[in-house]
Amino acid sequence: MIDFTPTESQELIVATARQFAQRTLAPRAAELDVTGGFPRASLAEAAQLGLLGINVPERLGGVEAGAVAYALAVVELARACAGTTVAMTVSNMVAEVVTKFGTPEQQEEHVPRLCSGEYVVGGFALSEAGAGSDPAGMRTRATANGRGWVLSGQKLWITSGTDAGLFVVWARTSDAPGSQGISAFLVRGDAPGLVRGKPEHKTGQHASTTTPLEFNDVELGPEALLGEVGKGFRVAMMALDGGRIGIAGLALGCGLAATEFARGYALERQQFGSPIADYQAIQWMLADSATELEAARLLTLRAAWLKEQGRTFTQEASMAKLAASERGWAACDRAVQILGGFGYTREFPVERYLRDVRVTRIFEGTSEIQRIVISREIARRFARVAG
Repeated sequence: MIDFTPTESQELIVATARQFAQRTLAPRAAELDVTGGFPRASLAEAAQLGLLGINVPERLGGVEAGAVAYALAVVELARACAGTTVAMTVSNMVAEVVTKFGTPEQQEEHVPRLCSGEYVVGGFALSEAGAGSDPAGMRTRATANGRGWVLSGQKLWITSGTDAGLFVVWARTSDAPGSQGISAFLVRGDAPGLVRGKPEHKTGQHASTTTPLEFNDVELGPEALLGEVGKGFRVAMMALDGGRIGIAGLALGCGLAATEFARGYALERQQFGSPIADYQAIQWMLADSATELEAARLLTLRAAWLKEQGRTFTQEASMAKLAASERGWAACDRAVQILGGFGYTREFPVERYLRDVRVTRIFEGTSEIQRIVISREIARRFARVAG
């Protein structure tokens, strides 16, 4: 039986995240949205609070609070600043990937540095110009040279690419068909031959830098290989399953923040002699947003709970990400509508929430990819039952 009543440790993490969000992230969010840049100071403070290793074992510098606490914390953080939060979610994901697939030596070398902020944050380098939703189209290569590997190629859409101190990078190590010849590597941010490109000009999440990366014959020792040769696709897919829980929490945070702001505005805004909250049109928009976001929250917590229990959660993570991202977008859109003309200006934050939430329907697998994953898992489960 699933009980979503927060435990004492979960409540502590949520309270820590909420206080940090209100104290540090919220006051800087509007300025970062205008000026852009990378929130190094905020992330350093997050590291001190344990927010860069929420689901990482204590022995490696994390707080070991679990996947449910992580999901709940992300919601609180994203209410304040989605851009800073996405840098934190990716870094948490990288720390978990190294913990799960790394050798003891790799874990001890890299995970504490990710959790403490010594690496600033971690980066996840999978996508390429011709290999976004289809990793089998990957062209970046790692060639064995007797001393280790030589990495060459380009990556796109790398969150925190400007400042990340450690990247998990996927590359082809053979010409095996499809995803069979893909391996994963740990590449430090100061590796000779690694070139960080200019940040992309994005619609939203301006507090998060997104850049291309170039690998110009980057020499790696044998210890850089993460997991087994040719098994990197499995590493990526398992990482993305967990990452989708974080993106669901991020979308929920945006949707909740927008809905709460719109509700407060509707109670104060007078039209025809009454607050607009008295009118059914507004009431129904708020009711729809509240209902849809609560449903998405429960899906997200279910996926996180399954992950925490060590059970399969691929389908549930995709369902959570699909529902939260699409319903988060709808909630932000309704908030803009409730504010009318004011909602379309930067005088109020709901237009920023709308821009920030939009990308949650794209990264870590588009909504269309989530539907493919869900339908595939449904077919597999039906086949098992039928068999």
